[in-house]
Amino acid sequence: MIAVSTANGYILFFHITSTRGDKHLYEPVYPKGSPQMKGTPHFKEEQCAPALNLEMRKILDLQAPIMSLQSVLEDLLVATSDGLLHLIHWGGMTNGRKAINLCTVPFSVDLQSSRVGSFLGFTDVHIRDMEYCATLDGFAVVFNDGKVGFITPVSSRFTAEQLHGVWPQDVVDGTCVAVNNKYRLMAFGCVSGSVQVYTIDNSTGAMLLSHKLELTAKQYPDVWNKTGAVKLMRWSPDNSVVIVTWEYGGLSLWSVFGAQLICTLGGDFAYRSDGTKKEPLKINSMSWGAEGYHLWVISGFGSQNTEIESDLRSVVKQPSILLFQFIKSVLTVNPCMSNQEQVLLQGEDRLYLNCGEASQTQNPRSSSTHSEHKPSREKSPFSDGGLESQGLSTLLGHRHWHVVQISSTYLESNWPIRFSAIDKLGQNIAVVGKFGFAHYSLLTKKWKLFGNITQEKNMIVTGGLAWWNDFMVLACYNINDHQEELRVYLRTSNLDNAFAHVTKAQAETLLLSVFQDMVIVFRADCSICLYSIERKSDGPNTTAGIQVLQEVSMSRYIPHPFLVVSVTLTSVSTENGITLKMPQQARGAESIMLNLAGQLIMMQRDRSGPQIREKDSSPNQRKLLPFCPPVVLAQSVENVWTTCRANKQKRHLLEALWLSCGGAGMKVWLPLFPRDHRKPHSFLSQRIMLPFHINIYPLAVLFEDALVLGAVNDTLLYDSLYTRNNAREQLEVLFPFCVVERTSQIYLHHILRQLLVRNLGEQALLLAQSCAALPYFPHVLELMLHEVLEEEATSREPIPDPLLPTVAKFITEFPLFLQTVVHCARKTEYALWNYLFAAVGNPKNLFEECLMAQDLDTAASYLIILQNMEVPAVSRQHATLLFNTALEQGKWDLCRHMIRFLKAIGSGESETPPSTPTAQEPSSSGGFEFFRNRSISLSQSAENVPPSKFSLQKTLSMPSGPSGKRWSKDSDCAENMYIDMMLWRHARRLLEDVRLKDLGCFAAQLGFELISWLCKERTRAARVDNFVIALKRLHKDFLWPLPIIPASSINSPFKNGKYRTVGEQLLKSQSADPFLNLEMDAGISNIQRSQSWLSNIGPTHHEIDTASSHGPQMQDAFLSPLSNKGDECSIGSATDLTESSSMVDGDWTMVDENFSTLSLTQSELEHISMELASKGPHKSQVQLRYLLHIFMEAGCLDWCIVIGLILRESSVINQILVITQSSEVDGEMLQNIKTGLHAVDRWASTDCPGYKPFLNIIKPQLQKLSEITEEQVQPDAFQPVTVGKTPEQSSPRAEENRGSSSHGSIPQGEVGSSSLVSRKEEDIAQAEEEEPFQDGTYDCSVS
Repeated sequence: MIAVSTANGYILFFHITSTRGDKHLYEPVYPKGSPQMKGTPHFKEEQCAPALNLEMRKILDLQAPIMSLQSVLEDLLVATSDGLLHLIHWGGMTNGRKAINLCTVPFSVDLQSSRVGSFLGFTDVHIRDMEYCATLDGFAVVFNDGKVGFITPVSSRFTAEQLHGVWPQDVVDGTCVAVNNKYRLMAFGCVSGSVQVYTIDNSTGAMLLSHKLELTAKQYPDVWNKTGAVKLMRWSPDNSVVIVTWEYGGLSLWSVFGAQLICTLGGDFAYRSDGTKKEPLKINSMSWGAEGYHLWVISGFGSQNTEIESDLRSVVKQPSILLFQFIKSVLTVNPCMSNQEQVLLQGEDRLYLNCGEASQTQNPRSSSTHSEHKPSREKSPFSDGGLESQGLSTLLGHRHWHVVQISSTYLESNWPIRFSAIDKLGQNIAVVGKFGFAHYSLLTKKWKLFGNITQEKNMIVTGGLAWWNDFMVLACYNINDHQEELRVYLRTSNLDNAFAHVTKAQAETLLLSVFQDMVIVFRADCSICLYSIERKSDGPNTTAGIQVLQEVSMSRYIPHPFLVVSVTLTSVSTENGITLKMPQQARGAESIMLNLAGQLIMMQRDRSGPQIREKDSSPNQRKLLPFCPPVVLAQSVENVWTTCRANKQKRHLLEALWLSCGGAGMKVWLPLFPRDHRKPHSFLSQRIMLPFHINIYPLAVLFEDALVLGAVNDTLLYDSLYTRNNAREQLEVLFPFCVVERTSQIYLHHILRQLLVRNLGEQALLLAQSCAALPYFPHVLELMLHEVLEEEATSREPIPDPLLPTVAKFITEFPLFLQTVVHCARKTEYALWNYLFAAVGNPKNLFEECLMAQDLDTAASYLIILQNMEVPAVSRQHATLLFNTALEQGKWDLCRHMIRFLKAIGSGESETPPSTPTAQEPSSSGGFEFFRNRSISLSQSAENVPPSKFSLQKTLSMPSGPSGKRWSKDSDCAENMYIDMMLWRHARRLLEDVRLKDLGCFAAQLGFELISWLCKERTRAARVDNFVIALKRLHKDFLWPLPIIPASSINSPFKNGKYRTVGEQLLKSQSADPFLNLEMDAGISNIQRSQSWLSNIGPTHHEIDTASSHGPQMQDAFLSPLSNKGDECSIGSATDLTESSSMVDGDWTMVDENFSTLSLTQSELEHISMELASKGPHKSQVQLRYLLHIFMEAGCLDWCIVIGLILRESSVINQILVITQSSEVDGEMLQNIKTGLHAVDRWASTDCPGYKPFLNIIKPQLQKLSEITEEQVQPDAFQPVTVGKTPEQSSPRAEENRGSSSHGSIPQGEVGSSSLVSRKEEDIAQAEEEEPFQDGTYDCSVS
């Protein structure tokens, strides 16, 4: 029957009758011969809407406007505006009328018999809204004056004398009410826009405030005057959420105990991009659809819609029916899923999950680590969790869900989905609709349905379903046999009752859960039954066997079975001693956790009786221990998570019990362990309940990873500028535009902090050490420090017992202490620094600790703090310390920052790099690329002059890039001098230790002017004191193999220069091309420039060929790679010398091409491979040639000799020796070279015979050298060398070598034409100019 109330106080009763016969509405039309036509029995009833008739049976006149209608069991309860309550029987309506005057109902604060209730004293009181609560047996009412109350019959008879009301004193602005039967809650909406939720105290019967649903400025900034009074509230059919709407519009969704899930105000009161205000959605009436997937809404718009165009007004103003769709967590209907670590949301026809490797292949970001790291946990429960948690970055939130569309065949007759479950590995999902069930594999992406549709139609799943290994366990009702059953189906076999194991049950099952190998079932007679489940393989079919283990009656403690929200078996117990004996094993079923209307009740096994020793009886006959009486653990609990896995390292986290308490956040019931298995103190409790707040709604807990997973709903403004002119689309814009995202949150810092507040530092330390391997552990410490600092440093009142010193002391226990403090300081405002460092220590001391621990990056962060807190002198002193250490360790980035920092301190500027005073800057990257600029200047000069008149000034010692100009310009500044002194000291140290590779990196990275410095230090630091040690050290540094004597003809590769050329060509071809590309990549104009540069070198080496003292091949071998390499290096060094390998290495394809073009004999190939084997890596070769180039320019000939020896290129040695003969070279240096070479010769004879062949080749030069040194020839400084000086020079091109130590110019090989011009000394000294010299035509080879 349907009762309809009218505005004038009438109630119309209608009777619904179904039309007889075959008449249905909306019959689907199928094509002929389709399987739907013949296959399904009762096809019409399912697929079509039945045709119904409404007959009016009776009209009742109550003579006053009707405020509220409620169906109470067999009666209809009507409240009218004249203050009467009418009780009308549904069945015999006429004789059942009773009216109760509200003035006669006594009201009091509680129901204790001593108090007599006062009556509602005034006459015009009436009920504005009321709702019946079956589980509290009474009805919640809101009066017209804003007072609220709860009226309950004292006895079963419903008369005025028997009614009694209670009310809370403090509510005077109630507007509406909604009742949650499962959790026994009454929600009263208020004028202020908040909702007050009350419950009834069991002992006194008073109304207790449970919690409030209040919007804060966090949800929407200007919320107070936006929403107005609460207009409507509705609890969902599964009683897990309440939806609230306000007078001025807007919708919000809250969980049972007040966690906010959705709030549309963000989009409702926003402004569109064209500046117009969005009209908020106003709701007149709303109702939930089946299973809570839909919300049906009748919207009405106020008259203030003036901005809508006139032709739309008619459309939009009419009330329209809107349908909102929701997805909900599985936990709302199938709470046994709480032991899983996946987030699974279910909609009416699809599932959203955050795991399943199906999503990993297409979208690596949205994959979660579950499917990868669960199997390893299954195999070995003791494996360390550290490695597995590394993949956790994938778990952090984003908007990608893995969506599984439910099979349409199953949905057609079984819509909507009632339950769903996912297995432990997150690979299989089972869903339950109206009848039967179906399951899906995420790996194969296939659904499995019942083959026999009558079997599907014959079962209704009542108590949910759960996975146990490969089996689905479900509680169902068998319609044919009228029998409650517990069934187990195997996933891999066909879905058929023939393969199922069926156990009959006594009463209807309401809840079902699986723990290890046990199934726990809660039944409608308030009893709990434990079953054991085991795998059986009898013959071809694998099934599972189920046996009853234990039954526990709970009817004494549970008033109504409907109130039980969840039942789980756990291994949690108040006694940790039980698990201490065997912490390695998975822990047994120790207790039952039962959520009774939000109260968490725990029943432990009673171990006080006689204990049965386990080895005496076989496990099958073992009698299980009885349970103790229940204990209440917590109130307002929505969900419970626990795990039975064991991990000795993370016992705190795995043996804890996690509770979600709605708006109050989360709670954890944490075990406290005595340290080192000492006996626990008798006065210490063994567990502690710690509350903490969380920003997301928790849906799953990852125990080992200390993370909570959840989902968050964000409402955006859907801007419809382009659809404003279309009325229908205007309606779509009414809907809030919501995005559901996956999120996760770390909770460890909350727990550590709670433990420290309670003086349980030892436990906090144990817990933190067990999690120290987690990737975000540093973040945890930082968050904890930051939160405590913000709270205490900004508090108005003095804090009696500050926590910051304790937290600081706690963090010092970890190696990340220094890093944590400085990161926290830099993210906090400067005003709080003094408070922070008063607790953690002086930043100067912390800086020194960083230096001692070699943690330079952290030290640099402390430097910024010191700069703000101390005088400049202190920060400068510390910066110098750090700069020297960074130089020593080769941290070039840091060195560059330190140079900038020191300059900024000196010039009193801020921390920005000084501006570079140069006009034509090729790149904006500051002064770190001067070698790149150097190569530019070389190539530009190459372009400007035709190849025959290739001229180049010899003063390359000063770099021309921004760095050089800046440094030279600012050199009068003491600061730059100070920095230069440090750089020089470091370079000197490197040279003294023969660390040439480090020296090259240092110069290239910091833009250090190596050549000019080497010129100054030529006779001091840049001398080679011990040739043999230097040679050995270079071999080691550059990974260059010591030469070995080939087994075959020993001298042939050296005698025959041809092979030498081939080998060189290979290397040349291999190295030249990648560097051309590199030059382009580095942004140096274009490739033509580099080609013109190389082509300009070309003629020079062909013409020199004849001018050498050995065969032409030898000279070619020397010059061509050298000039290429010299150029490459100056380019390469602009990028980090250590990085250039990535462009050079792995280019051996070039070599293969060369091999294919040259037809070589077997012996030649052997020689070439021999040749390549005796060389080091290509990168080392590039670097060595570059250093050779530098030392040549600086005139450090002894170093050139050493590098020539390593490269084993006689031409290099020859060239140097020619220089020593032809120009002014310090006699000391000649003597040094001579003694050094003799020492090398002696060493080669004894220790390294591989060097002998090469030394033999250069022997004639050595003799010449010794003659010179004996004569002590010292020619005039700038005498041009005549052609006749060297007998071999037959061509007009002379090789002129000049050097000068006095002015820092570069001795450099030059090929001059017959007219030789001597230059003035002043020209050479002007190091910064690099224009081509115009007064003569020269060809020049840059050695």
